[in-house]
Amino acid sequence: MKETTLMAALLVAIPTMASAGEGKTDTYNFADNWPTHHVFDDGTDVGLVLKYQYDVDRFSSDGGRLADAQANRRKELGFYLKKKGVYDATVVYDFQAKAWLDTYLRVQSKAILGRDMGAFRIGFSKTPVGFEGNTSTGTTSFLEAALPTQAIYANRRIGLDWAWERPHYLVNAGYYTGGDLNGDNDGHMVAARFAWVPHNRPGDVIHLGVSASEESPDGTTNGRGTYTPPTARLRARPEAGLVARLVDSGNLAPTDHIDRTGLEGLWICGPWSVQGEYLRAAVKPDGGRPDYNASGYYAFVSWVVTGESRPYSGGNVGNIKPKGPYGALELAIRYSELDLDDRPILGGRERDWTLGANWYINRYLKLQANYVHAQSDRRGLTVDPNVVEIRAQIQF
Repeated sequence: MKETTLMAALLVAIPTMASAGEGKTDTYNFADNWPTHHVFDDGTDVGLVLKYQYDVDRFSSDGGRLADAQANRRKELGFYLKKKGVYDATVVYDFQAKAWLDTYLRVQSKAILGRDMGAFRIGFSKTPVGFEGNTSTGTTSFLEAALPTQAIYANRRIGLDWAWERPHYLVNAGYYTGGDLNGDNDGHMVAARFAWVPHNRPGDVIHLGVSASEESPDGTTNGRGTYTPPTARLRARPEAGLVARLVDSGNLAPTDHIDRTGLEGLWICGPWSVQGEYLRAAVKPDGGRPDYNASGYYAFVSWVVTGESRPYSGGNVGNIKPKGPYGALELAIRYSELDLDDRPILGGRERDWTLGANWYINRYLKLQANYVHAQSDRRGLTVDPNVVEIRAQIQF
């Protein structure tokens, strides 16, 4: 309750300060420019990273299988140190999930070699297969990732990657080994992503990309000498973060390797945007068993009612920056589909329609509301819940 009260107080107080400060530049600027970092005379920038989200989920037409919930969704805290054109480093921890997030050092090649050959990063970071998976969880147009992103995207791994960005294309490749900082996903992976951006101006973006990876998981042995073979598991929630999953492949063990591929597209035209993605995973088991294949896609349309455009940089999107004292309003609709059935594995199929509304109060505060109609079928059990979910977010 303390967290809910604090969030409510901030969400009421900050917009009030901003609107009350119309005609008083110093008051409005404080509301929109919190002192979260410091830049030294030599350009070194050190700052705090924080993301707090509180969700309320309500379910109906689910046969009593899904319980209403309200809880913290994320409590992320971290720090960064960077110098433009030279390096940047960050470390972030989610106290809600009790999990490490981005923890890495990235160096710009031009600062070392005298010519721009891209940026090299070492540490714990997101793998490059997928568009939505590489979008910050604080800047998405919907509360939760689409079904195929949840099931197929590989998330973060420990390793080394390279990114070369130009105005009209982006190349990203990485080698990951040693699992992750949370003690999971032992093994190694190679991954690459290429995006062509023929239009790349504010409010005028066309982004088309492809990506692929191959992961070879390792088995693990615990302190008692018990060996667990390498495994894969693909599953997804009904685009609500506080509920159990409706489709699930179960543990696919022993697994030799996992191939992932993706196609992605983004079009931004003023206040309108269209985004879509297709993801596929092929799990290659040991022992001569047949491959297991899963796939899915999503597409959504977004309209910023107040006229702003979704920002684009570095091959991805960010939060809308309001132009007026009352913030920015975005409306969106998404369809997503996931197929985890591939005999003899019956993981289930699901199709979701999601309506979304986002109020970007200022650079740091955001309110989101989603209505989801899900249709799932797993092993003959049909569950078609309707979900109403609300999120309040502070991020800087």
